[in-house]
Amino acid sequence: MVRVFVTGPAGVGKTTLVERVAREVERWGYIVGGMITREVRRGGKRVGFRITALDTGEEGTLASLRGTSHLPGVPFGKYIVHLDELERVGVSAIRRALVEADLIVIDEIGPMEYKSDEFIKAVGEVLKSEKPLLAVVHRRMIDRFRPLGRLHVLSFENRNREFGIILDEIMRELKARG
Repeated sequence: MVRVFVTGPAGVGKTTLVERVAREVERWGYIVGGMITREVRRGGKRVGFRITALDTGEEGTLASLRGTSHLPGVPFGKYIVHLDELERVGVSAIRRALVEADLIVIDEIGPMEYKSDEFIKAVGEVLKSEKPLLAVVHRRMIDRFRPLGRLHVLSFENRNREFGIILDEIMRELKARG
């Protein structure tokens, strides 16, 4: 069973790499499920994060700057984390992927997402499953996940090479499963 964890500094292309791998896996006819997180920027400044379910395209607001959203949530630094949105879109997508997908993608596993007990449970369910996993792990959580799979640390210099290595690793596993 393959578990690939990707980490690296902000802006290095972790989400882009995961999306590229997911598209390539789908091109080979496999089903990819789970969630992707993207920054929301206005005027060049990060103002929050959106989550997207890979299977349905459904979107939700993971977090927004304090005082900029009417959605309920819990404080996290300068943000409010919208647990109901994370659970409605992200956790639901992860749980559907456990049943329907050949590859589960979780972008990202981080302290913000870990404000949700349901997200923590869903990640635990994925880790107990035999399904291949490709996940972005926040730098603060690397030590927790490093023993559970293979960790790839991205840099601007290695990100294209790592894309090929990760894709090969996942495709070998998927092809071996039939």
